[in-house]
Amino acid sequence: MATPYPTPISLSKTCIGWTDIGLMGSPMASHLLSVGHSFSIYARDPSKALQLQSKGVCLINSQQDLAKISDIFFTIISGPPDVCSIILGPQGVLSSLNPGGVIVDMTRNHPALAREIFKPARKKDSWSIDAPVSSIDVGAREGRLAILAGGDIIQWLSPLFRIMGKHMYVGEAGCGQSCKIGNQIVGSANPLGLSEALTFAERAGLDLKKVLEGIRRGSAGNMIMELFGPGGFAESLVKDLGMGLDLLESEEERAVALPGASLCKQLLCGMIANGDEKLGLQGLVTVIERINDIQK
Repeated sequence: MATPYPTPISLSKTCIGWTDIGLMGSPMASHLLSVGHSFSIYARDPSKALQLQSKGVCLINSQQDLAKISDIFFTIISGPPDVCSIILGPQGVLSSLNPGGVIVDMTRNHPALAREIFKPARKKDSWSIDAPVSSIDVGAREGRLAILAGGDIIQWLSPLFRIMGKHMYVGEAGCGQSCKIGNQIVGSANPLGLSEALTFAERAGLDLKKVLEGIRRGSAGNMIMELFGPGGFAESLVKDLGMGLDLLESEEERAVALPGASLCKQLLCGMIANGDEKLGLQGLVTVIERINDIQK
């Protein structure tokens, strides 16, 4: 380690660690590498690291070893069980992170788990930030992610966040994940309304292209319409909405009635039951069509 917090981040001296290297993680890491940051990675599947290795990135054998040499350790993995194991497990990142070291978890995670990571990190004079992203893989490739950051020292991390997209401080530890869940609730409800509108228009014998253009020009038009195509998988979105609905059962959270999110989750489960788990939000229209006995 050369520049742990609060030493300012240095292009040549700050040591960045990263796991995992997948659909989102690889382009995000590549942006940091492209501006000259010192970089090492841990990959559970080493074959996914080959492209970054060809650019000079060092592959480390374990997350523990990587944490020992990292000023800042980024994680973007599959969900809460992996986050718990990789960060909090006996062989996890936190067990080896040095004082002043910073964990930045960009995974879709549960707010309570983000707070659970933050507390032991502070006890050992380290830091933990929950910073999930709002966008699809195109946003990661083009450096246009919306980064929803919860926790302290966000300003210190801003030089790195700006390379990957635009960041916003949304509150204390766990708030980034809560904001992400809110984003997913809105992001799921809009395509559901659009799916029903298109099904209604089709039954009415309308030209669907003209219907879409009419909606786009009116007050119902929004960015979700432009993303009405491949995006987050249905199986991932079910987990995201499930985390919001699970808050109703948590002693740490106030009960919130989320009937729309519950309905969206059930319809996404219908997609999965129909074998469409790898479709994005645009696949909701297939469920609405089946309910209305529209065969395609």
